[in-house]
Amino acid sequence: MKGITNIGHVALKVKDIDKSLAFYVEKMGFSEMFRLNREDGRVWLVYLRITDDQYLEIFPDAVQDSAPGPETNGINHFCLIVEDIENIIRQLGEKNVALHLPLKTGADNNRQAWIRDPDGNRIEFMEMRPEALQLKAIKQLRS
Repeated sequence: MKGITNIGHVALKVKDIDKSLAFYVEKMGFSEMFRLNREDGRVWLVYLRITDDQYLEIFPDAVQDSAPGPETNGINHFCLIVEDIENIIRQLGEKNVALHLPLKTGADNNRQAWIRDPDGNRIEFMEMRPEALQLKAIKQLRS
């Protein structure tokens, strides 16, 4: 579809808003942009900045204790593109965030590492390499 330029945000339903905000703000370094509250004053959603035009919405009061497994229908994970994956892994380690899956080169020729948030949502960090299949595909589309 012509006219779509980017993914604006990913929305996550979480069990414990305070635990999730501690993870995404204090450990991941995303800044809180704003909150929207329900009429009774309870938090409805918290908007976090990933970049100036990409955001993460956090909705409290999930009914499950953990995100569904990777084989379940629905959103499987979200991916954050990084410039230096080893630096990201070091920063995560400094904040006691353990890797869920170790650093490796994926089938698409990019370097990747994975973590889980407090609700079990899977987060991929991907460093695009010059031989990335995504970059080859984009080049072919443009030629």
